[in-house]
Amino acid sequence: MLTSFDHATVAVSDLDAAVDAYQSLLGFAPLWRGAARELGTRTALFGFSNALIELLAPDPTAPEAEGLRSHIGTRGEGLQSICFGSADAAAASDELRARGFCATAPQHGTARSHDGLERGYRIVELSPRSTRGLAVAIVEREAALFAADTGGRDPSAVHALDHVVVRSADPDAANTLYGRGLGIRLALDRAFGDTRMLFFRVGGVTLEIVEDRSLAGTDTLYGLAYRVRDIEAARARLRAAGVDASDVRAGNKPGTQVFSVRAGTCGVPTLFLSDPAREAQKPKS
Repeated sequence: MLTSFDHATVAVSDLDAAVDAYQSLLGFAPLWRGAARELGTRTALFGFSNALIELLAPDPTAPEAEGLRSHIGTRGEGLQSICFGSADAAAASDELRARGFCATAPQHGTARSHDGLERGYRIVELSPRSTRGLAVAIVEREAALFAADTGGRDPSAVHALDHVVVRSADPDAANTLYGRGLGIRLALDRAFGDTRMLFFRVGGVTLEIVEDRSLAGTDTLYGLAYRVRDIEAARARLRAAGVDASDVRAGNKPGTQVFSVRAGTCGVPTLFLSDPAREAQKPKS
């Protein structure tokens, strides 16, 4: 049913400023910029080997974007939604409804780039009542948008989305949602100290569920982690660009190294990591 982790959406108030910030953060330019006129939104997409990051901003003159403006005004900039990929949106919608989800029928959408090219897609939206309060969708694209080859990028640049962090007061309910409900493979379920963490994997991206007992009945999208081949060079690149990055430290997983980015992320808690063992493996879900 689900073939990939398609993208995470970051809601921003000023697209041009956000693109500048993320180009410095990630180390490369967006692969696509455009607009969805029917939604009143402007978009930039950054492509990795396994996923996309979407920066989404309201068109200042479009009344259709009032919902997005209200979201940003209430919650600030930051992670807004996550979207999984499917080869057949209609079949995915039918299967999800059979499993008890409140899911829309596939809706066709188009977005027009700055140079006039259009890209089409079909999207299935899930009710937040089915997803513990999160904005979750499934998309079928007419043409793939992931970066075709990131091997030639500077080793200090990001080449993959490693994981997306979701905080949840009820890991068992999250397991029911993502595992039995959406059919995503549970790779690991363990405790780090007093905190239980679940790791679901699809299309080479990990969905990391972190137990947070301070939350009520809904979950919250929290942060992103990006993978680089040379973590010291990545930190040096960011520091040279004036980005506040922490010292490199050992990660929780043996053999990994990480550092935190403390500004320039449009409100998204952000981690950079290197994982030599995973780089040596063939991609898998």
